[in-house]
Amino acid sequence: MTAVQEKPARLISGPGMLLVWFYGVMVVGAVSRSAYQIATDFERAPLAYSLSALAGVVYGFITYTLVRGGETARRAALVCCAAELVGVLVVGTWTVVEPSAFPDATVWSQYGMGYVFIPVLLPLSAMYWLRKASRGAGA
Repeated sequence: MTAVQEKPARLISGPGMLLVWFYGVMVVGAVSRSAYQIATDFERAPLAYSLSALAGVVYGFITYTLVRGGETARRAALVCCAAELVGVLVVGTWTVVEPSAFPDATVWSQYGMGYVFIPVLLPLSAMYWLRKASRGAGA
């Protein structure tokens, strides 16, 4: 067979590279923080520490899809970013309305205040970029 396989469209050109960098930093921050907290003091705040671990996994998946590129990866990243935003908004609101439910902060507590609000701004930026990348691929 002489069929030539097309390379996936790049998602990490321009602002996409900055997104990969930010998501990479968030992976390291969320995973290392939650791993330490789960290993040393899980019974203190199991929900908070588990949510931080989940955030790290979500950040890792989004980073992977951005680097992988292609339309399928772009769609998966877009869905994951939307789910991430919902998570930030739900957990952020929950921590504001009922702070006693979280004896310790999560990555998404108070909309990511402990992370300079990057957790709420990052999915918005990524969704904008991913939608823009879709239009650019069709042109």
